[in-house]
Amino acid sequence: MPMAEGPGYAPFDCAPGLRLEAHERVAALQHEHLCRRLDQLDEAIERMERRLWLTVYGVAGAILAQVFQSFLVISP
Repeated sequence: MPMAEGPGYAPFDCAPGLRLEAHERVAALQHEHLCRRLDQLDEAIERMERRLWLTVYGVAGAILAQVFQSFLVISP
């Protein structure tokens, strides 16, 4: 964070300003990483949800197949 020039002095960055900039960069990197990780978790949840629905449909199909088969056995 450059300071205003005084008479005969060159501008310089002060330590608190540099610490603040470094903290802002670290916070931005952490935020980017967190967003990336949340996207990965969202994709994983979507994959798990698809698998769950496939399992539910498979179980329902198996039950319906057994019911249909029992009707075929009972009917002449």
